[in-house]
Amino acid sequence: MKKTLLIFAVTLILLTISRHDGFSQSTTYPTIAEFTKGMEEKPGFFPLQWDENTGKIWLAIPKNNEEILYYPSLASGLGSNDIGLDRGRLSGAHVVHFRKAGKKLLMTERNYAYRAITDNAMEQKAVEESFAESVLWGFEISAQSDTHYLVDATDFALQDAVDAASAIRRRNQGNYHVDPKRSAIYLPRTKNFPENTEIEATITLTGSGAGGYLRSVTPTAEAVTVRMHHSFVKLPDDGYTPRLFDPRAGVNAVSFYDFATPINEPIVKRYIRRHRLIKKNPGPAPSEVLTPIVYYIDPGTPEPIRSALMEGTEWWAEAFEAAGFINAFQVKLLPEDADPMDVRYNLVQWVHRSTRGWSYGGGITDPRTGEIIKGKVTLGSLRVRQDFLIAQGLIADYLETGEVNDVEMLDMALARMRQLAAHEVGHTLGLPHNYIASAHDRASVMDYPHPLVKMSDNGQIDLSDAYDSGIGEWDKAAINMAYADFPEGSDEQQEIDKLVTAYRTKELDFLSDQDARPAGSAHPSTHLWDNGADAVQELNRVMEIRQQVMNDFSEKKIKMGQPMAILEEVFVPMYLFHRYQVDAASKVIAGVNYQYTLRGDQSPSPSPVDATEQLNALDALLATVSPENLQVPAKVLALIPPRPYGYYANDRETFQGKTGLTFDPLTPPKVAAEMTLSFLFHPQRASRLVAQHAMDESLPGLSEVMAKTITTINRFDAQTAYQEEIVRIVQKTLLNQLITLYQNGQASAQARALAFSGIKSLNESLPASGTPEQMAHQTYIENVIQALEQEPITPSKMLPTAPTPDGSPIGSESYQWLAPVCDFTVH
Repeated sequence: MKKTLLIFAVTLILLTISRHDGFSQSTTYPTIAEFTKGMEEKPGFFPLQWDENTGKIWLAIPKNNEEILYYPSLASGLGSNDIGLDRGRLSGAHVVHFRKAGKKLLMTERNYAYRAITDNAMEQKAVEESFAESVLWGFEISAQSDTHYLVDATDFALQDAVDAASAIRRRNQGNYHVDPKRSAIYLPRTKNFPENTEIEATITLTGSGAGGYLRSVTPTAEAVTVRMHHSFVKLPDDGYTPRLFDPRAGVNAVSFYDFATPINEPIVKRYIRRHRLIKKNPGPAPSEVLTPIVYYIDPGTPEPIRSALMEGTEWWAEAFEAAGFINAFQVKLLPEDADPMDVRYNLVQWVHRSTRGWSYGGGITDPRTGEIIKGKVTLGSLRVRQDFLIAQGLIADYLETGEVNDVEMLDMALARMRQLAAHEVGHTLGLPHNYIASAHDRASVMDYPHPLVKMSDNGQIDLSDAYDSGIGEWDKAAINMAYADFPEGSDEQQEIDKLVTAYRTKELDFLSDQDARPAGSAHPSTHLWDNGADAVQELNRVMEIRQQVMNDFSEKKIKMGQPMAILEEVFVPMYLFHRYQVDAASKVIAGVNYQYTLRGDQSPSPSPVDATEQLNALDALLATVSPENLQVPAKVLALIPPRPYGYYANDRETFQGKTGLTFDPLTPPKVAAEMTLSFLFHPQRASRLVAQHAMDESLPGLSEVMAKTITTINRFDAQTAYQEEIVRIVQKTLLNQLITLYQNGQASAQARALAFSGIKSLNESLPASGTPEQMAHQTYIENVIQALEQEPITPSKMLPTAPTPDGSPIGSESYQWLAPVCDFTVH
């Protein structure tokens, strides 16, 4: 009897515990109406309830367990390009559903990177259970109705959803975490709509160890307050038809494993990214569309920039018209009552930062199909000022009377804004960069354009054609391949093949980031910030313009009343005006012509650049490091004094000299010499030189290039002591580059062997001289080589490199200024 009572008591205790732990199968919840009495209701996609008394937001989640799209974003940011937490930044999108587990709703993300596209449910289940899913949050159920569960979404909304603390930490700007006491729901931007629910919160990150970037953009660095936004969005219906990816088409893709694929077919599937666009009258003939693509411009953009952005964005209408879509692409100003984070608005947003930085074209894509749901462009406001600065250095002639005529400079800056808007919107339409377009008469806004500066017949700088106007021929071809409505019953791949053949017949082509960005890349016509079909010819032309600008440089480049010291900021992009064309010309050396090809294409095989062209490129590059081209004109040196009180040095946009407050006349030559010689002796280029000469002795090899470089530099005719010192700088820089090549494990063994031989050759061929400066120079080189023969030389034992200022059209190739990916990155 006692044993029976004991078992009964234990059973009762366990049942009681199970109920409190949420495992009871018969839990009774209050109704949502009862629970939310007195709260402010916000009906919509996921009904919201706001409790003013507690500061809580309650979310009613449908019981149907249907998948939706969730993505967080940053409604207000830090204003620091270096940290990267910009106003309007989108985080990754997640396809989620809500699975009930006892008293919890688990917000679960399915792993769409691995699928089985089949009607066999068991085959689908096998894939789903083979790969991890992600539970993004667990909500406690507080009430229910026949159709919904009610959960407290406050803690969810107050999380660091965009991982801002990690972004701050990665940039060494301090250790921060969310402070719940200083965080709260931001009701003005918490809204509801029929197909999307938007929740916004004020989030305060507190911490210590704030770095300079963070301190410069926060009023109190120990408390960083931003606003984070959460979007719950109805997924598109099944009326969208995915289009298979083709690498020749110039369109971005989503990819995934399809384990239902037959064994004799590729398991990785790829769909292009594009907006849904359906004609009223299907087929290739021109037709209006059921729902146009509409882009909205941020009304916070000032004039005349706002109008320029609208004009540049509107260029894409021509591309869609050419593809057979009538009135399919439209541009409007964002309504005052619209929420920029609302998924219904494709947006071009104007963002302010404390420093100049990238612009982005991104958005939200349905990862299941590649359908673009929201296009989002972020444009940094300081970019336009950099273009104005370049124009200022080229043509400014401010009078002593104080009279100002900025019209031509403003025109160039606004022309760039039109092009930039079109470029970033192009990313949100699905297009990647096309860096070969500049070699085909500026055929695409998806290239990075350097201002095309010309010389008029009377010897004046001409900016009238600095930036092209309108969509290029490639852009029309790419939009056609992405969006064209093919004839009913046609084979899609065959139609794409026809379009590829058509654009290649017009001598257009497509090559993107992996072919252009790496400093050692091989294609002779694929570069960033270059111009012209012939990179070498354009370099020679740019050097002539650079010389003209240097000769004409004067105090008239700044306005009356401005400190003379800021002339340096105008001078830097003029001195380095050739920097990107040097990069372009270097790729001719050991260059290889090629295309993206599929089997069956009638495309030429990859082929090396002609030997004569390679040697012409070498001559042009070596001319850029001559003392005549590297010296800073004496009159410029006389113009730039030390910085006055209150005007601190702009270390990013100016040269980092070794002479203290005074302008260092030897640092600019060092920067420019390092730029040219580092491109020339890049490990990949050096290795290709070895390989191409081994395959064809008529092509130059690394030994020939090194020998000509050493001979040319050692024979420079220095006319002044200043030029003599520049020659010594170039020789030391060459030594550094050859040592770097010799010690680089990524270079081929023979390239490293030849680099070591070149090091000794450089030393042996130095001209004899009895001056103390030259003797010290030769002793330095001999000592470095002797040390190298004993053990590897660390960078600290080599001549320190000089940082290249960021004063260029967008910035340097460094992390701080160039993005990756200013691309279509968020999906």
